[in-house]
This record gives sequence, structure tokens and C-alpha cells, in this order.
Amino acid sequence: MKIVFFTHPERLSSASMPRFARMLGQGMSAQGHDVEYWTSPHFAGRLAVPHAGGRKWLGYVDQFIAYPSMLARRVRREPRSTLFVVTDHALGPWVPRIARRPHVIHCHDFLAQRSAVGELPENPTSWTGQRYQALIRRGYRRGQNFISVSHRTRDDLHRFLGRQPLASEVVHNGLNGDFRVLAVEDAQRCLRKHLTAEDASGFLLHVGGNQWYKNRCGVVELYRAWCKMVSRPVPLWLVGAKPAAALIEASKQIPNGGRVRFLTGLTNEEVIAAYNMASLFLFPSLEEGFGWPIAEAMACGTQVITTNAPPMTEVGGDAAIYHRRSSMDEREQWARDGAELIAKCLNQTSDQKQRGIESSLINAKRFDTGRALGQYEAIYREVLATSRVA
Repeated sequence: MKIVFFTHPERLSSASMPRFARMLGQGMSAQGHDVEYWTSPHFAGRLAVPHAGGRKWLGYVDQFIAYPSMLARRVRREPRSTLFVVTDHALGPWVPRIARRPHVIHCHDFLAQRSAVGELPENPTSWTGQRYQALIRRGYRRGQNFISVSHRTRDDLHRFLGRQPLASEVVHNGLNGDFRVLAVEDAQRCLRKHLTAEDASGFLLHVGGNQWYKNRCGVVELYRAWCKMVSRPVPLWLVGAKPAAALIEASKQIPNGGRVRFLTGLTNEEVIAAYNMASLFLFPSLEEGFGWPIAEAMACGTQVITTNAPPMTEVGGDAAIYHRRSSMDEREQWARDGAELIAKCLNQTSDQKQRGIESSLINAKRFDTGRALGQYEAIYREVLATSRVA
């Protein structure tokens, strides 16, 4: 097959989407397929605009006004046997240009779409943001063949489409990295410049960014409530993006000597080592499209407390420990109940803990990159064969 992958410009998006596109392309190339990457050029976005918001909107001019007409001409030059793969449904405005050609659209999460129509009050969307999401929605609705990362994402897709597409499959993400169990001394050696005497007895861990749905302040609230229950709490590590001011403020004056540590810029190996050394991984997300860190922590043999809602339940399976989704009207009780779960997990017997670790490792094996790539390839072939018949 010749496969053209549409991907976000690396200058505009987070690293995850270009990385996902490269993973797809490299996987298909390894199977002998002819692969190309297409993305929008950098025209208006080059203009010297001091405001970040202005630069972002100029980038949108490149992506969604200038590029589609260029794309139409380029698509016409491709043979009918070319398969076009849109690596993120947020590139929806490009879909009409390939809607009558063999195509597949990957869907990761619909949080921005749901926010724009008022489904997620925790994340209000501006008028311009609503218009932007409507533009995306109008585009991907022209598509016919979709792959979603979770059943929750597929359910959201079908609601926004308002119809049943020709093909709509679920393929769970494969782990994007060598997440594995390390010997204790190897993990300690990898993290030696970050470890303090306080960490010798372990630490609680969260990995994620400052996005509203990651609920980092909720992680701190759980930790604060747990620290009130114990005399010598271990630290909490928040690994990921530089903390926002509200998060720093929430992390002050933790009772009984508890301490929140912010670690940014860790390498992939350091993150793997942190997963290994953590006594427990906390992931009380409000929403997700998939929930990578759940599978990552489990692949490193670490038990997980996460939210009892899809897709977290889909990823955590029978191995995770579940807590209800937090809400503004019962925040304190939610934190106290979550603290009880933390205490129960940390106070397990050695046999209980070992069974939890084994269950986590078994569950994590479901998220295999090679298996996911094989499923993608089978779907690509089927779409291309069906399109030729049509």
C-alpha cells in the first residue's frame, strides 16, 4: 500500500500527535508499505506576532484556510490506490478533500468538542473556540472510516456524527515506550540526582500536565487528606509540566510534614524509574480519551488508583483501584474517601501487594504496540479493499 499520513505541524501541537503519526508511519514502513507524511506549510505563522494567541490563530490560517486548496490539488495527483490516514480527527477541516478517496480517521478524545457544546462545565469554551470546534466537526463528519482509542471515544464519535459510519473500530493504544519493571538499584541509579532522604520509604506519584481534566489539584487534595491520617507521610511527586500558580498554592502547608515535589523535564528513562519506585500511582482524572499513564504505571509493576469512569475503567480493567469522579459540591468528602483508599492500598500485606502487582503487569500486556500496529494495518487493508470494490 501507499499510505499518506496527515499530521499536525510539529510547531503547533503538543509532541504526542506528531509522535503518534511517526509511530504509525514507522510501523507501516517496517511492513513494507510506502509511507508519506503530509502537513500544512508555514506561511502566515511566520509573521512576527508577539502575542501567543495571535501566533496560534495565524497557524490556523495556514492549516485550515490556505492548506485545503493546496491539498485538493495534491490529492488529485495521487493514484486511486493511495490510502489517506488522518492521524487526529482535530484535523477535520482537511477531511472533505479526501472524503471520496480511501481514508481512515484516527480519533483520540472528544474533550474539546464536548466542552464546546457545554457538556463539560469544568472547561468553558470561548465563542471563538466554539466556532473552531464547529469547523473541525463539520470536517470530520464527512469521513466514513474511523479508528478510536477507546470505546468511550467511539461513543462520543457516534454522537457527534449523528449516524453510523461505514467502519468504526476500537484499537487500544500500544505503550509508546519501554515501560518495564526495573531492579531497585537500577531505578535508584537512574533517579539519583532527584532522590532525597525523604524518598527512601517510597513516594506517591502522579504523571501528567496542567490540563483541566488531569485534576492535578485533586491529586494534591487526596494527598493532603491522606497526610492528615498518618504521622509520617511519604512525599508526593508530581511529574510533568511546570506547575501552575494555583497548583503551587494548593501544595503549601501540607499537614504532618507531607511534601509535594514538582519534577519537570525528566527523561523517559527517569519517568520509567519513577513509576518503578512509586509506592502508589494516583490518577484521578476527570476525563480522558485513553489514559496512557494508567497502562504505563502498571507495566512498571505499580498499583493504580484512578477514576471509576470510562475510559479509565477500560484501561485499568480489573487491576486498578477505583474512586468516584470528583465534583465541586463534595470535594472534601471525595478527598477523605480517596485518602481511605490510599491508606488501604499502602497498608496491604505483602501477599496482597504482590497479587496487585501481578494483576497490573498482566493487564498492561493488553497494550502492546506491535499488536496495535497489526490491527491498524488490517483495518487499512480492509478499507482500501472495500473502497476499490465500491
